[in-house]
Amino acid sequence: MIVEDQTSVVSFLSAHESYGVAGPVEVIGTHISEVFLAGDRAYKLKRAVRLPYVDFSTVALRHHACQEEVVLNRLTAPTLYLGVRRITREDTGELAFDGVGRHVDTVVEMVRFTQESLFDRMALDGRLTPELMTETARSIARFHHAAPVISSGTGSENIARVLAVNEAGFRTSSVFSEDEVQAISKLFRARLHEHTALLDRRAEAGRIRRCHGDLHLRNICMFEGAPHLFDCIEFNPQIAISDVLYDLAFLLMDLWHRGLRRLANLVLNRYLDEVQDDDGFGLLPFFMATRAAVRAHVTATQACEAEGDRAAVLSTEARSYYVLALDLLQTSVASLVAIAGLSGSGKTTVAELLACDIGRAPGARIIESDRIRKSMHGVAAETRLPASAYQPEVSMKVYRELERRAAFILERGGCALVDAVYQRPGDRKAIEDVARHAGVPFLGVWLEADPAVLWDRVRHRLGGPSDADTSVLAQQLERGPNHIGWLHLDASGSTEAVSDAILTAIRE
Repeated sequence: MIVEDQTSVVSFLSAHESYGVAGPVEVIGTHISEVFLAGDRAYKLKRAVRLPYVDFSTVALRHHACQEEVVLNRLTAPTLYLGVRRITREDTGELAFDGVGRHVDTVVEMVRFTQESLFDRMALDGRLTPELMTETARSIARFHHAAPVISSGTGSENIARVLAVNEAGFRTSSVFSEDEVQAISKLFRARLHEHTALLDRRAEAGRIRRCHGDLHLRNICMFEGAPHLFDCIEFNPQIAISDVLYDLAFLLMDLWHRGLRRLANLVLNRYLDEVQDDDGFGLLPFFMATRAAVRAHVTATQACEAEGDRAAVLSTEARSYYVLALDLLQTSVASLVAIAGLSGSGKTTVAELLACDIGRAPGARIIESDRIRKSMHGVAAETRLPASAYQPEVSMKVYRELERRAAFILERGGCALVDAVYQRPGDRKAIEDVARHAGVPFLGVWLEADPAVLWDRVRHRLGGPSDADTSVLAQQLERGPNHIGWLHLDASGSTEAVSDAILTAIRE
């Protein structure tokens, strides 16, 4: 609900003369703010609204929110946020920046960047690459690691407050019927009850932090050659203080909703590789559903304020988020898939293509032997290890850790996809036993290709966590496959065809 007339302020900010620049001022509006693009600067005005989750109804509240926005966003984008500017009404009746007259409003001043730098635009253009999203996942992991731990109730109490805000938000619009609001709220309460103990344990372990709070694609941009998180929640600490995985879940949900499921799964796995937080893996569908509900009721509010075709488009969009939330709240069966093969067979590529289609969103947890080995030696995945890191006793530890992590995911109702050579029969039996002990379906896949294909791939391999070279491949070929009883697939062709064949086998 808009509670104060800001017409004169909007007119002032819309005029290029106010900034001393030539050319028109571009205006971008959201449900709670308006951004004015003038020259090489951007000025963000809080709309005078009062909603269940935000109160910008007075000048003082908006000014405080602007100050908080600058302080908090400088943690992730220090050179993007320049400061706060007061808008004053001078004795002449004219408005001015930082004058001596009465303070009538406040804006945040930022460096202007092109709209094409926003990740939502990049998603539409197909410019979100796996490499860029890996860098983004690591940036989020660093931010969460540095974020202060907050003790404000139990983990379940924190998420219960979010659910209450969502339910109230649904009821502020006419997009959803009362039956629909009650149906989804009932499902949310049921899932909250199931996850209460884990949510509370995570709070006790310090997983509740002062997070971003609004981490979707439009709040990430390419700036100065790197991804930057910006526009965090400053107006309601209860929204921003959350489990770190709930913070991540908004980005995962946004990618999933846009059909970028492989990127969503990639971000999830690269993030978890960094933070080693598999304990919360089973919470992610619930967290993503909660985020979809947030987007549903916020978009519904925008629809009610719009007119004509725009209102219809927003209503349809709001309903699509509602449907996604319902889908994410459904249950699914855990499973274990092992992708094996010699170096150059394409195990990792196939695993990354396949993972998003295994189990419920956001897909399977990929557990790679190469990344585990690097983690055990305390180095980045791309760092090359010495030969001593590949001694038989080290490899045994790597495979036991693979099994431990897979069992951990399965125990929490998730799906695991393990990626390793698995040339030794004992290792294959051990991973099969993990699935048997967990009582879940297992599929083992052996990727094979002509040695000439393997040689060529290994010789031309660039980057990634694998250190295997042609000498390693030669040793593997000499040992042979040892009569592997798993599903054999020809990996000489496209990885997409291999992935499709595995999915067919899983569903049979």
